[in-house]
Amino acid sequence: MSAIQLPEFSDVQAASARIKGKVLRTPLLESSLLNRWLGQRILFKVECLQTTGAFKLRGAMNFLSKLAEQGALPEKIVANSSGNHAQAVAFAASQFGIPACIYSTENISAVKAAATKSYGAELKLFPTRPQADAAVAEAAKEAGTIWIPPFDHPDIIAGQGTACMEAIEDAGKVDAVFAPCGGGGLISGTLLATRGLAPNAKVIGAEPQAANDASRSLQSGIIESLPGPANTLADGAATPSVGLHTFPLLQQLDDFYEVDEVQIAYWTQWLQHLLKIHVEPTSALSMSAVVSWSLEVPPGQTAVVILTGGNISQQSMHKIWSTDYLLQPPNLTEQEQEQ
Repeated sequence: MSAIQLPEFSDVQAASARIKGKVLRTPLLESSLLNRWLGQRILFKVECLQTTGAFKLRGAMNFLSKLAEQGALPEKIVANSSGNHAQAVAFAASQFGIPACIYSTENISAVKAAATKSYGAELKLFPTRPQADAAVAEAAKEAGTIWIPPFDHPDIIAGQGTACMEAIEDAGKVDAVFAPCGGGGLISGTLLATRGLAPNAKVIGAEPQAANDASRSLQSGIIESLPGPANTLADGAATPSVGLHTFPLLQQLDDFYEVDEVQIAYWTQWLQHLLKIHVEPTSALSMSAVVSWSLEVPPGQTAVVILTGGNISQQSMHKIWSTDYLLQPPNLTEQEQEQ
């Protein structure tokens, strides 16, 4: 692990300057009703309004922009992704005029697959994520080809951290920051940005209980992998394992939660209702952690929640809304007791 070169806050600052004008500076939204329920001020960084519909564009654009600075742009780009990274790489590659090929699984969200192709990338599908990962590793060996990993790279982590950096700059004083965890790129970048701009703020991660490799890794002290494909609404957080670059940063988090599927669907519905925007289930992961935190700290504090994206397939939407959770206001005390 000592040979791994971890990114620092200065890398997030450099990424912010590098991608300025190439990605959107997304706004912060809040719900007065939710604030009143929780007794805290909750600010949502709405990356669902980002170009390509998710935060992933930040990492991909930083990766390629840095190569452009170095005069080292490749002839071809390959990447492996369950969807949002695929779209990000496809779009970023198109901006630099470089062909891209994305390797993914056959259960990729249909809307994410269609969007990836619309940005001009070739899409190759495999039965499992390990097979897709092995195929992209082989393709990356071709001359003139560069592999843009979905999370386990310093330039990807730094790029993702710019979302939190912007949020804290716009919010001012922040007491806690929340983000979901798949491979760990976003929450790692979020940690770096928060430690640099608001060192006293808590940084708290969350992942699906059905894809709890990061949680198990944090408990055991070594990187654990999922035994097979994860069955979770939060497909953006169904990564088989965290990375060598992200794990040491995850170990510095202040807290970490596992969230069940009911809570993921529940808060996906409520966030869409309260904020009047389209958010995907991975974005809603953090809300269980937010509720627990809000009940444990004095009232009147401010938290930032990174809403990661808004790309949802019809199939996922049907599952999310199979039960209507909006019939009664949230009983936040009961939710806390269930955690």
